[in-house]
Amino acid sequence: MIPYGDSLRSRSFPAVNYALILINIGVFFYELMLQTQTVRAGRTSVTELDQWILAWGVVPCRLTDMCPAFAERQLEALSGTGTEWVNLVTSTFIHGGWLHLLGNMLFLWIFGDNIEDAMGHFRYLLFYLVCGVLAGLAQVFSDPTGIVPGVGASGAIAGVLGAYLMTYPRASVQVIIPVIIIPFFVRVPAFLMMLFWFLTQVVSVGSVADARGGSGGVAYWAHIGGFVAGLVLVWLFRGRRRSADLNKWYERYKWQMRGRDR
Repeated sequence: MIPYGDSLRSRSFPAVNYALILINIGVFFYELMLQTQTVRAGRTSVTELDQWILAWGVVPCRLTDMCPAFAERQLEALSGTGTEWVNLVTSTFIHGGWLHLLGNMLFLWIFGDNIEDAMGHFRYLLFYLVCGVLAGLAQVFSDPTGIVPGVGASGAIAGVLGAYLMTYPRASVQVIIPVIIIPFFVRVPAFLMMLFWFLTQVVSVGSVADARGGSGGVAYWAHIGGFVAGLVLVWLFRGRRRSADLNKWYERYKWQMRGRDR
């Protein structure tokens, strides 16, 4: 299911959510500028982008100090920033390609504004960053000797989805369900959309290479960790305000009109 909208409308301007989206896009365009430039580190020749991702992404074995001997010197030569705990935050603003970026930003655009509405601007920013850090740690501890850097906002956004499930379970989400080459446009309850997404992550963990961030893999443990963090932390961060659900207004309008017809 690919979401493209929901039934909620924010009561406040989602300044932090828009800022997060713009920062992610800005960082990605900076990555594009680094992509064609190469540097040498000893006998190794890599692009500046590769070096930059190693410097600011989360390499599990560097955080746990369990890097294999064959990789330790090369990692130090290529990055060696010594900012591993800071990288749990910086890595959430780095993406590996256009699809990676656009997919994450689509989810953040649709669901993030309503969580910001429920939490307030500062608490939402703190919640987002904490979920991103916890998601990164979940991925690290799933493979403490991993040498592939983890990047992307999906762990933090998974926290947003967990918070959305707890805050707006009765909202509806407009999704595209592709069947072969035919797209079906339907509305589904938010709780169904979120649970379906979470279950796909759990099932996908069965692929060990992907779950541990192998070449071309997806950090499924980061998704699971972020989602669970969002389920728990939402109770500490959200206030009493909620976004307006247009479904309720529409149902109330239909009931009133039905009464007039009588």
